[in-house]
Amino acid sequence: MAKVLIIISTAEIGKALTGFMYAVNSVRYNWLEEVEVVLFGPIEREIARGNEKLMPWIEKLNDLNKTPYACRKIAEDEGIVEGLKPYTKVEYVGAIISKFITEGYVPMVF
Repeated sequence: MAKVLIIISTAEIGKALTGFMYAVNSVRYNWLEEVEVVLFGPIEREIARGNEKLMPWIEKLNDLNKTPYACRKIAEDEGIVEGLKPYTKVEYVGAIISKFITEGYVPMVF
């Protein structure tokens, strides 16, 4: 089976929802061997603000024990680290992304 790394970066809510929906359903229905999610960029602001369209999907990921990573550098630059901490693992994600790719995860970027 395949492993996928879903990177959600876009500020466009519709595109982000597509990524979240695929991530949740991939885990829920065992479509893939492994699924990891990284929030990287403008989407982090929306999560920190508690965007009402996105938060149910973050909660579903957390309920499935797939808490997404969020980029600490971007969060620090934006002043949103504390807003992300309840929902994500706030980490420097460059090395994390590279590790997943090296382990055979296929990146999907939304």
